[in-house]
Amino acid sequence: MQGVIGLRAVRQWLAALLALAVVGCASVEPPEFKRLPERVELNGVPFFRGNANQGAPQTLAGMLGEQRIRITPGLLVKPLKLPGAEASLQSNIEQLAAGYGLMVYPLDSSLSALLTQVAAGYPVMLRFSDGTLWSEPRYAMLVGYNRAKGTVMLRAGMERRRLMDFNKFESAWKDAGGWAVLILSPTQLPANVDKARWLKVANDLSRAGQEQAGATAIKTLQSQK
Repeated sequence: MQGVIGLRAVRQWLAALLALAVVGCASVEPPEFKRLPERVELNGVPFFRGNANQGAPQTLAGMLGEQRIRITPGLLVKPLKLPGAEASLQSNIEQLAAGYGLMVYPLDSSLSALLTQVAAGYPVMLRFSDGTLWSEPRYAMLVGYNRAKGTVMLRAGMERRRLMDFNKFESAWKDAGGWAVLILSPTQLPANVDKARWLKVANDLSRAGQEQAGATAIKTLQSQK
């Protein structure tokens, strides 16, 4: 009997030790996070509630609204070729935003890259795997984070302020391909802009028939000090 009790005590001690180790690891921030503000929330980003069409029209309408383009999700359904073109949503979103003369700037597949843009005041459009009700990837906007709590904030589906912890969000985002973009005016520059990437987007915009917007984007980059 004493042996059973002793074995149980050892197991409990090991479990407690493992829990402490996990907490200790979770509390260690990557160095790049420490350069960011503790907490950011972009309250003014437009939100259109809805789950239809993977949330793509709703999310894109919010991103366009951030650029002062008056639009509703319903007006984007047909241009996005929905329903029926779900497999091509990413490219259709990019083409449609470019049609408004906007820069669709792709981000690196790291959480710090996304949080850096949010800290600079830019919402990030992304796709993630929602493990609740929907089996297909969903589109959402990243509009905030809290380093102390280790959470991000999304405009997603029916939720204006959906919170997810860093690890869960990053896993859900990368499971859906790690796609994330900024949709910016040619007069705006991302934080820590990759010049080659920006010029490529500008040239692609010009070739798509938005020559003036492309030229403006190049001038904006050249004027950076």
